[in-house]
Amino acid sequence: MLLTNPSTLLGNKLPEEGGQMKLSTKGRYGLRAMIDLAIYSETEPVSIQSIADRQNISERYLEQLMAKLKKAELVISTRGASGGYRLAKPVGDISVGDVLRALEGDLRAVTCDAQDGEGGCENADLCVSRYVWQKINASITNTVDTMYLDQLVEESRKIKEKGQMQTLGC
Repeated sequence: MLLTNPSTLLGNKLPEEGGQMKLSTKGRYGLRAMIDLAIYSETEPVSIQSIADRQNISERYLEQLMAKLKKAELVISTRGASGGYRLAKPVGDISVGDVLRALEGDLRAVTCDAQDGEGGCENADLCVSRYVWQKINASITNTVDTMYLDQLVEESRKIKEKGQMQTLGC
């Protein structure tokens, strides 16, 4: 089954400097790799090389990402000639937040000593902007924790079908 490249689905274009909050290549490439696994590892493990080829990611870099994803128990590996990687959980049980946290760590856009309860901010009691940061961070968390790989695979299928219809002149 050949589906749209996840890099197309996720928008691989880098934002202009200062234009948007950015995820590092760890998060972007790792999420692409996980979508690739969700699509291609249904029947057998997928090799690093095949993911790297489809996603245009360095095999060495992908190995580092997969090690982090394995440590987070999101993927499992199989050694040997027919070895490779598979998802460790059902595709509908892995959220985008799970993947990004495994690779990026904390996803908060802004950290604030007062918000963390550390009390290191002199203006904590009077800080209105803290409310803004809390809302932004909660929004990010809610978004990535309610988006699952199975939804992204379905989006990939829709994009693939739409592309085929355009190719056929429909």
